[in-house]
Amino acid sequence: MRPRPRRHFIPDEFAVILDYMPMGNPYDKHSQHRISPIAQGIGTKFFTLVEIVPMKNSTLVIGERIPLSFSPREPGHRVFDRLLYEDLTTIARENLEKTVRRIVEEKERVFVEFFNVAEAINIRMHSLELIPGIGKKTLAMILEERKKKKFDSFDDIRKRLKINDPAKLFVDRIILELQRTEKYYLFVEPYPPSPEYRFLNYLELLYSRTGYNEPW
Repeated sequence: MRPRPRRHFIPDEFAVILDYMPMGNPYDKHSQHRISPIAQGIGTKFFTLVEIVPMKNSTLVIGERIPLSFSPREPGHRVFDRLLYEDLTTIARENLEKTVRRIVEEKERVFVEFFNVAEAINIRMHSLELIPGIGKKTLAMILEERKKKKFDSFDDIRKRLKINDPAKLFVDRIILELQRTEKYYLFVEPYPPSPEYRFLNYLELLYSRTGYNEPW
């Protein structure tokens, strides 16, 4: 019987390399990867942390975006496992913020749409308040401004709400969610799943609303 592809728990089709270890990772939980080439990456669409086995006789470059393979029978660099934030090497963690920022900025219209459609979670908490730096006062401003006109860019958010760096708000939130220290998750599905977590899955909604169809 063929092994079942792992795509069922890794929704991303592309990843950016966070660290590449041609001699292996001595701290890897899989013994075979302590002495053989291995890489760590983050999915470009759903921010899944992945361990990647490079193709034979190939070299990966940190910051490179690569297509993912989910079976030894598929061509390409193969996803071996899903990683936790704690599994990331020091180098991978150092590269995480700038990589997430690159992804957020490439998908500016997707993340801007969050300001237009985010809803209340319950009577006490609004989804927008989960974004670092957004309190009750800024929440009220966002709700009032979006009634007048939809936000259409980070620059628009910057000017109308006096938020200096809108992209960083999303970067900080995504990294918090990757660390699994939250109760509510806007963008990153917590792994492993737990009844303590509530995944709001905004990315699926945002991709649909903005017509974002790219696989990365």
